[in-house]
Amino acid sequence: MTEKQWNIFCDFKKELKQKIEEWTERAPKLTDLQKEAARLAKNTEYSFETPVVYNRALNDVQPQDDIKLIVIGDNPGKDEQLKINNRYLVGQAGKIAEGYFRRNPELGVDFRRNVIILNKTPIHSAKTIQLNTIAKLGGPEISGLIKESQIWMAEKTAALHAELGTELWLVGYSELKEKKIFCPYRDTLKASLINRKDAWNRVYVFQHFSMNRFTIDLSEYIKTEKKENAWLESNIHELGVLHKKEIFGAQ
Repeated sequence: MTEKQWNIFCDFKKELKQKIEEWTERAPKLTDLQKEAARLAKNTEYSFETPVVYNRALNDVQPQDDIKLIVIGDNPGKDEQLKINNRYLVGQAGKIAEGYFRRNPELGVDFRRNVIILNKTPIHSAKTIQLNTIAKLGGPEISGLIKESQIWMAEKTAALHAELGTELWLVGYSELKEKKIFCPYRDTLKASLINRKDAWNRVYVFQHFSMNRFTIDLSEYIKTEKKENAWLESNIHELGVLHKKEIFGAQ
């Protein structure tokens, strides 16, 4: 990173940490709502430790690091919210993503060194869809907080992406569809970047790494389009643009 980019990243990291502390203080009942949503969904019991999660991996980034991707997951799950972790994509999905890039060195990406991992909201739930339950149980205060967190994350992530000159990968898009929980994030991200064409053209949308959906979807695309002899990076970009059009419409 250049000195300017490093300073922008440090400001982003500081503001995010402060915002997460603010959201946590504003919603003391959030943990109880998360527990109730998990109970209603009959999730396996686990320790609820961090209702709004800051990604401590951001503190490991150094000015000399070559950041190539900003990867946007959904929201922190069971493993991510444990105090021993407080890091994004450390569960099975993260291991799958890390392994994918390791097996494909031609992409030139070390998932733990060249990637900044963020989420559409830092508010925890065992399963992403349970954010709907949490919002409903919590009323306007909590539903408003979930929406506010998405708008903030989208605006700040868009600015960071534009300044760092990275690619931005949205992984997991089922809840970005119309009338789904992450519509505020979707609409704010597009509004923040649509007039910054260079940055907007580096936004891609993919299926999630969980359950190997990213890899399966990419393999099916390559087979269907008979792209076996094309560069892997080119295939990835084409698929990312295809899903981007599904979610954001014609560019």
